[in-house]
Amino acid sequence: MLTYAYEYIKLEGSLENKLFNHNIMLHHALKNGYAIGAYNFSSVEMMRAIIDGCQETDAPVILSLSNSGLKFATPTYLKNVVHAALEITTIPISLHLDHGKDFEIVKQCIDIGFNSVMIDGSYLPYEENIELTKKVVDYAHKYGVAVEGELGKLAGVEDDVKSDKIAYTDPVQAKDFVEQTGVDSLAIAIGTSHGAFKFSGTPTLKFEVLAEVRKLIPDLPIVLHGASNVPQKYIEIINKYGGDIQKSKGVSEELIEKACSLGVCKVNNDTDLRVCYTAAIREYLAKNPQCFTPREYLQYAKDEVRKLIIDKNINLFHSAGKGSLIKKI
Repeated sequence: MLTYAYEYIKLEGSLENKLFNHNIMLHHALKNGYAIGAYNFSSVEMMRAIIDGCQETDAPVILSLSNSGLKFATPTYLKNVVHAALEITTIPISLHLDHGKDFEIVKQCIDIGFNSVMIDGSYLPYEENIELTKKVVDYAHKYGVAVEGELGKLAGVEDDVKSDKIAYTDPVQAKDFVEQTGVDSLAIAIGTSHGAFKFSGTPTLKFEVLAEVRKLIPDLPIVLHGASNVPQKYIEIINKYGGDIQKSKGVSEELIEKACSLGVCKVNNDTDLRVCYTAAIREYLAKNPQCFTPREYLQYAKDEVRKLIIDKNINLFHSAGKGSLIKKI
């Protein structure tokens, strides 16, 4: 039986008094048939857009940072802006490291107060992936921090995550991986990919892999990476106002909804937020050529991302209204 009650050691100056238990959030989503958006951010404005959209829809949220996002935001600034956000919100919020590449970056995030970390050893041989992931689990669980592992490999490019081809997850190996490492959730590869150029032909996902993983480890939260839709309306706006993004194609909402119906309860979103934010800024500056005040175009971009978050929570992840339910647990 999986558990999320760990021995807890308080870290001075951390965020643990305000952040919500990551595993309770995921298991509630798994049990009740919806998904939680894990939204990547790297600036205050983007974080505020995410939180405002989730607050407005009473949806739990996983604030997610990649290695490069963490480097851009810097740990000290990050800790304090998240503290500020937690002071004025009522929804369950988890702070998650996305695609941690080594033990040291994971340890750094745990030490400043993250309550969830992903260790991505998918680039390693299987036994080395197990060894690294187990090391992270042993350290993280001492502090009540949830750990996400990854098995299989996604194609595409996003930040410093790069791969030329997909290596689909082996369901039997996934069960063994979970048993040997003790991870709290698992990211699997079923055909999604990172970045804005996910497919060259008709988008398809290997749902038979997901269904078999779900059958073999039914109580474990499953995570879907590389699941942005890449809405073409934003790509068109970017290209209209000076950008050059061609042949982009994301995962359709129908495919994501089907994945969620088969037990995916955490869906990562990064590219969609980036293209929305960029499209809004390009459009605003093009229509307001005399504008030189950042708060004006950043406010416009923040509002557009907030609307996108609201739409995803209501119509795609079906997490709207679940925030207050989780807090009753």
